[in-house]
Amino acid sequence: MKVSHSLRLVTALTLAAGFFLAGCSSDQKADTADHTHDHAEVHISDAWVKAADEGMTGAFASMENDTDKTLNITKVSSSVSTETQLHETVTKSDHSSMMQEVTDGFTLKSGETMLLEPGGNHIMLMNLEKPLLPGDEVTFTLHFDDESTQDFTAVVKEFEGANESYESHGKKH
Repeated sequence: MKVSHSLRLVTALTLAAGFFLAGCSSDQKADTADHTHDHAEVHISDAWVKAADEGMTGAFASMENDTDKTLNITKVSSSVSTETQLHETVTKSDHSSMMQEVTDGFTLKSGETMLLEPGGNHIMLMNLEKPLLPGDEVTFTLHFDDESTQDFTAVVKEFEGANESYESHGKKH
């Protein structure tokens, strides 16, 4: 059986249109995925970790709640330490500073920005698994009260300050 030239042309054009539409559909999905990624629960900026050879260190950043609801960060985790805590720095009656764990977590109201900074709220990395050297990157996972999570990365930097004492279960560190 002989196939006419016009039937071959129609078949080729139909196949080409199918490939073109499939390509457009694929691009649209990729664009939607990228757009969703831009709407993170918390916008993290200026994230960094104080360099340390061993023991413990702090992590700092600016965290902005970009949602229309209050967010409760219940904990944070990282693979570079065996224990990671949310901390605040309090001033004692003798005017010295002391860090302590915030057991209720951090609450960010809609549109609110919280600074994690030396001498204030911060993330404490305890029992480091390895030295954290300037230029290294550390990945953290924020855990929310609705059981969702969000990752962010912080760069390790030299910093001479933030040498507050730490009290855990009545023991000073």
